[in-house]
Amino acid sequence: MRIEIRKSDFEKIYQHALKERPDEACGLIAGIEREDGVREIKEIYLLENVDHTNEHFTISPKDHLATIKDIRAKGLVPLGNWHSHPESPSRPSEEDKRLANDSKASYLILSLMEEGNPVLNGFHVEGELGNRTVRKEELEIIDD
Repeated sequence: MRIEIRKSDFEKIYQHALKERPDEACGLIAGIEREDGVREIKEIYLLENVDHTNEHFTISPKDHLATIKDIRAKGLVPLGNWHSHPESPSRPSEEDKRLANDSKASYLILSLMEEGNPVLNGFHVEGELGNRTVRKEELEIIDD
């Protein structure tokens, strides 16, 4: 599976993540699933990490529901979520894997570990709890 994100949306995520440091920043991604199998991100949602910690994130159910309604009102589909790792690599932590309950979702993780060199990767997580499989998705940052 391949994901496309516009450079301006990548920058939007990056700037929000920098602003939220040292906490993890988070949000949802929405877009379209093209016939060629590419997930094209059309909308980035910047949401509050109600836990305010650098170890995990939680989106409030109220904000999550309101965002899903907005996504559908725009004729888009929910594609997954994104969050930052302020101090660790761009790969799912054990907690990320444990909480990845939607096998159709893409999980984008932005590492801020190396100052001035943000790393964004996409992942797909599936399988039963305790036996989760993580597959890196091809992610392309495209010019606007």
